[in-house]
Amino acid sequence: MAVSGGWRLLSLAVCGARVPGRSAPVRVFSSSSRVYSSDSFPSAQWRRRPLSRCELLDLGSEEENTRRALTCKRLRRFIIDPNLARLVTDHLSHDLEDTNAVIFEVNPGPGVLTRMLLNCGAQRVVALECDKSFLPDLQVLEGDLDGQLEVLHCDFFKLDPIGQGSMKLPAMYSNKLFSQLGITAVPWTSDVPVKVVGMFSQRNERNMLWKLVYALFERQSIFRYGRVELIMFISEKNYSRITAREGKYRDYRALSVLFQMSCEVQLLHQVPWSSFLTTSKSKNGNVSKSTTVPNDHMCLVRVTPRADLFSSGITQFNSSTLMMMVKQCLIRRAAPLADKLNAWSPGCAAELLLGAGLSEEVMVGDVSPDQYRRLFELMELSDQFSQSWLYTEILENTLQSCGI
Repeated sequence: MAVSGGWRLLSLAVCGARVPGRSAPVRVFSSSSRVYSSDSFPSAQWRRRPLSRCELLDLGSEEENTRRALTCKRLRRFIIDPNLARLVTDHLSHDLEDTNAVIFEVNPGPGVLTRMLLNCGAQRVVALECDKSFLPDLQVLEGDLDGQLEVLHCDFFKLDPIGQGSMKLPAMYSNKLFSQLGITAVPWTSDVPVKVVGMFSQRNERNMLWKLVYALFERQSIFRYGRVELIMFISEKNYSRITAREGKYRDYRALSVLFQMSCEVQLLHQVPWSSFLTTSKSKNGNVSKSTTVPNDHMCLVRVTPRADLFSSGITQFNSSTLMMMVKQCLIRRAAPLADKLNAWSPGCAAELLLGAGLSEEVMVGDVSPDQYRRLFELMELSDQFSQSWLYTEILENTLQSCGI
């Protein structure tokens, strides 16, 4: 692919490199439609790992990257703007300094972010691309490097599908993926073994969030290998819901409680939907309009599983009961919690609420994630509550899923 000299200068400039024939780092680059300057990027100190050609990678022209992205037949969003790619890598500066970090890039498409990650010091990037049409160019790039990039035909959002039988790419089992990459499991309290970078699919974003939180609590799928961290773009609507706090009945849901109980969720940046190239014929880019929460932006978030999640009371074996309890409670957020507890085990509410430091009049939607955790730990210690219908229902569901 022919690349203009200007874009080669931008590729060098974004990571502070010196351009041949110049005595100082490039400060300003002008193209036909945009002006880029070093001031437009947050400052960061980047460590370069020499590439096979002893130079930084060309990012490609925005026009060419747009053309390639628009060949995609399905609804997807792409990063084609170097400014946006650099914004992501700026928030990964400490991650890129870690020589042992493994970065899974989800659906890289034309590979603008891929190249920026490599230019800014990523030691090992695994590009998981679900669309075959993007694989040839990514594989050419893989062949030009010294092992810093691995390209696989794989859909991250279709890892570990439910059911048995033959597997057809891009779906894949996580144990095969990690085994193929030579990544072994580490203790839960160890450092993060893998960082996943990309964006959630808008079409099934909420379902994917539920799939991830189930896998996390049960230490299945990617979380079988440790505290895999997500640095992902998510819709403003769903970000607002997973971070909603108690007392906000409209947004406070079971997903809010479970995410906050299990993870640290950090908002890194917000960008308008228009920052991405969208393969959609819809005028609004298939942006879901919400009447209850804002949804004008995509939010770059860092989701880090808590190292102490399984330190007291919660295990991968009883976590399904915890999730069922939270989901059942949050169905009616304005209902008294005591009524729900007594429905499960008559007469148990007063003692449990006292032990959790909650009043007998507290509403379901006013209980914090930490208080739900404490309440569950008390329920686990209660001989009376272990006979309730909730535990029976969990047991029946487990037996059915195992075919017993």
